Amino acid sequence: MERDHVTDDDEGKAVVDSLGQKIGMISEVKSGTAYVNADPGITDTIRSKLGWADADQDDYPLEKNRIHTVTDDEVRLKDDF
Repeated sequence: MERDHVTDDDEGKAVVDSLGQKIGMISEVKSGTAYVNADPGITDTIRSKLGWADADQDDYPLEKNRIHTVTDDEVRLKDDF
């Protein structure tokens, strides 16, 4: 099922641009805002999938209006404005 907003269950999902290129990973969802780690290593990916990661100074908030769709596997962004 596709949607246009993130939930806590989206932590650990890949973030891809409108062309499908991976640009990061959701490290944490806090109050409906996704935080993106733009260069996750394997350890970060595993920690996030297990729910052990928290956003830090290297993670960036993802504006809700930038999200095109959220699927079971990824968060796809809209085309650049």
